[in-house]
Amino acid sequence: MSGGTLFEAFLNQHDGKAWAGVLQSLLPAIHEVDRNAVQIWFYFFPIDLARALQQVEDKEQLEKKLLLRGKFYLKDQIDSSHEFLYGHRYWPAVKKAVEAHACSSKAPSSLDLAAQIREVAAKVASELKVEESLLIGITAVGFMTLQQVGIEAFKSAPGKINLDPKVARRTPQQVLAARAKDNGQGLFGFLRTVDKRWNITFNENKPECVFKLINMQDLAMAAASDKRNYRLQDPRCIEGPIPVECRSAACGTCWIGILGGAEKLSPMDARERKKLAECGYIEAEGSHPLIRLACITAASGAVSIVIPPWNGVFGKYLRSLKEREEQRQAV
Repeated sequence: MSGGTLFEAFLNQHDGKAWAGVLQSLLPAIHEVDRNAVQIWFYFFPIDLARALQQVEDKEQLEKKLLLRGKFYLKDQIDSSHEFLYGHRYWPAVKKAVEAHACSSKAPSSLDLAAQIREVAAKVASELKVEESLLIGITAVGFMTLQQVGIEAFKSAPGKINLDPKVARRTPQQVLAARAKDNGQGLFGFLRTVDKRWNITFNENKPECVFKLINMQDLAMAAASDKRNYRLQDPRCIEGPIPVECRSAACGTCWIGILGGAEKLSPMDARERKKLAECGYIEAEGSHPLIRLACITAASGAVSIVIPPWNGVFGKYLRSLKEREEQRQAV
């Protein structure tokens, strides 16, 4: 986020609030298959936290203070952080186009960031002969990734995707239909009540990434019944694929994004809302937001989720930085 091209200097004028405005202006034009996913990605990788980590002298001390665990630096996952977006399959072309845009000596056609994102997405859509709406979200992700990691790190990433060919061939409509479908309950399923079982998908790109949930069981408890060893992939995963420590909405470790089925989850209560804000993940509005705590969120149907690669408690810290900056400007 320092030095680099004139375009990087332009990007660095945008903080979390500015990016929120950009995203809101883009959302209506983003295909439904990625509308939730793009918002979740921006919650997973907030620019304000990235800036705080970059500007502090002792990063390790701040990481400990904010209880940051897992992979929270975008520079370590430039090509993989967005695998849960449908647009990820277009990443090689999008990355190349974002690089060209960032390094161009031509004056931009607009000083509006959303307009520039739409412009780059339209070029890639024309080259690949796909709907522009499928490119806007992943292009916005590309711009934000460039801002956080810098042009040199961005260019040095291979720009590859890691998708099974069968997965890559899925249409947006097939993905949306899979998210909306509740699995059957057998021949006499109509007689089932509390013992209904639902599939919880935690990685849509891998068919094996599913665990079963008993009707109205919380997601973390259901995940713990999956006895496969996820700790080899992520040390935070003690029981099942969702990292969890307290089971009482006290730690914020088990935050997840909801790609599909948010309406099948129990409504958010004041305790969950307060913890999400304290952690800094989201200032939640409504009863079924896209970011939830798995330990106190129950499901009454099949749901598709995405598990963030890290967790922490940084909301209070970021608010204190903002207050200090406001006081400095007021002097």
